[in-house]
Amino acid sequence: MQPIIWEPDASLTTNIDRFMAFLAARGSVFSDYDDLHAWSIRDLEGFWSAFTEWSGVRWHDRAERVLANGDATMPGTVWFPGATLNYAEHALAAAATRPDAVAVISVSQTRPREELTWAEFADRVGRCRAGLERLGVGRGDRVVAYAPNISETLVAFLAAASLGALWASCPPEFGVRSVVDRFTQIEPKVLIAVDGYRYGDKAIERSAEVAEIQRALPSLTHTVTLSYLHPGPDGWGELLAGPGPLAFDPVPFDHPLYVLYSSGTTGLPKPIVHGHGGITIEHLKSLGLHLDLGPDDRFFWFSTTGWMMWNLLISGLLTGSGVVLFDGNPADPDLLTLWRLGAEERCTVFGVSAPFILSCRKAGLAPGAELDLGAVRAIGSTGAPLPAEGFRWLVDAVSSHAQPVSTSGGTDVCAAFLGMVPGLPVRAGEITRQHLACAVEAFDPEGRPVPAGRTGELVITRPMPSMPVGFWNDPSGERYRAAYFADYPGVWRHGDWITFTDEGACTISGRSDATLNRGGVRLGTSDFYTCVEALPEIVDSLVVHLEGGPDDDTGMGELVLFVALTEGTELDESLRMRINRALRTELSPRHVPDRIQAVPGVPRTLSGKKLEVPVKRILTGTPVDQAASSGSLANPEVLGAFTR
Repeated sequence: MQPIIWEPDASLTTNIDRFMAFLAARGSVFSDYDDLHAWSIRDLEGFWSAFTEWSGVRWHDRAERVLANGDATMPGTVWFPGATLNYAEHALAAAATRPDAVAVISVSQTRPREELTWAEFADRVGRCRAGLERLGVGRGDRVVAYAPNISETLVAFLAAASLGALWASCPPEFGVRSVVDRFTQIEPKVLIAVDGYRYGDKAIERSAEVAEIQRALPSLTHTVTLSYLHPGPDGWGELLAGPGPLAFDPVPFDHPLYVLYSSGTTGLPKPIVHGHGGITIEHLKSLGLHLDLGPDDRFFWFSTTGWMMWNLLISGLLTGSGVVLFDGNPADPDLLTLWRLGAEERCTVFGVSAPFILSCRKAGLAPGAELDLGAVRAIGSTGAPLPAEGFRWLVDAVSSHAQPVSTSGGTDVCAAFLGMVPGLPVRAGEITRQHLACAVEAFDPEGRPVPAGRTGELVITRPMPSMPVGFWNDPSGERYRAAYFADYPGVWRHGDWITFTDEGACTISGRSDATLNRGGVRLGTSDFYTCVEALPEIVDSLVVHLEGGPDDDTGMGELVLFVALTEGTELDESLRMRINRALRTELSPRHVPDRIQAVPGVPRTLSGKKLEVPVKRILTGTPVDQAASSGSLANPEVLGAFTR
């Protein structure tokens, strides 16, 4: 058991305390958090009925009950049948009560800092809504953005949501292929795109890429240009030129809100559809209870618009918190950049990725000694497991009073299901608890729960409201069921290894499937293969990410690309440079591997599937006969190269 490195101030009252007092007044008394959590997963209807009342969900039509017929069967759970609401209405609720308070702060390396009050922010959303209506956008239409984490992106998203339109976004560092593979699947009507951006002191032009994306999206009726790198008249100014009322169209609980994309491990990235109601109440719970956010807070988490943490960050608005947006290079001019942001903007909850924290530690930084971080009460980490030394660095070098927070969740549920509990102590290297109403367990391959101290598959045994309403263009639900419920019928398999402690805390030890996780960003293998195998010298390829071992103090691990070459070709420095250039240009800098190695062939099953997971297991020490069944392979002889 790891030592306790942080303990709560017993004199402070948290939102969980207030919620428990609310429950006690209704006759439901719980002795502590673990008692409350046990009830929350045992009685989903009781929990969500009470929470939506306590948090003030703005229903237009109320449901008669939480679950249709009281049925919590997965998949196919129907939440709040007959209810209507709108996510955007909750995100802008504070505009009516606190119009002069600060709602959004945008910090950018491309243009000066911007601050919007709730009144100013609401006015822009109303204008954008009116502009989208002029372009013919209505319920069910798709609006997409090729734009960074700036206020315009947030305004456009909420305007689209207010109309019941569906949203999707990609950051401008994505290459054309990555963007087109995602957006073509949902056939968008309107594209909002920047002309470029600045990453540190480097200007990145994007007009040519936008033109290519436009040509690849025949469904587009309008493109709204945003002059971000080169300020001047643009389509965005025209879109917001006319005033418009701040209105919200009520939609059913499961009406699509936005599409998030899987990393594209097998084929095209999966278009995961999330609904208005599920996201609204799950984020109110995650942020309002577990991060303890409220109107007096400023919430920051470093993210791009292509990661679900952007969706979680902007949901800070649901709690009345101000949100801080950042666009640029977090290491320019140095690794103190984000810490300076936290100090200058007086952020109360400050979030980054685990690899960023470990990079700061490796560089010997002590932000707490150089900056005034006194406003920060919680420092969040996600995207990868945070080892014990990362926790200790946060307490020793950043803030002894701020709660160190390691969280885990995913794009698939667009939420955290493991993480912070404000009133519980924190042990180094451990995620404190399961979130309320999240039934997370560790299973063995036969679907049996494993005891504390043993590692198993991370599964969710009771439904969460933010589980997808489905995949886009999957009317039968076959792809959705295959993605999460094929291994354990009726139980969600998430794809991580998890180990629980006797206390109920846990640790995550990496992915149990072929998804790559580099620097906190999930990368799909299929993107690599499409790009690399387009080079004439390469016959086949396979990529794996090896999580860092005890000597890896960066938290990045190693990304290894294996290539099978045409006869007579050598993997010389010139070919390595061309592979890296193609990956950087067509996909992103994060896709450039740490090592490229030639192999005689890539192992495939008889049906032609590449064996990424077995290869990863071989590379981490599993004997070949345990990692893969030679009888199921078309070319078992190539496994020897990976063993060597």
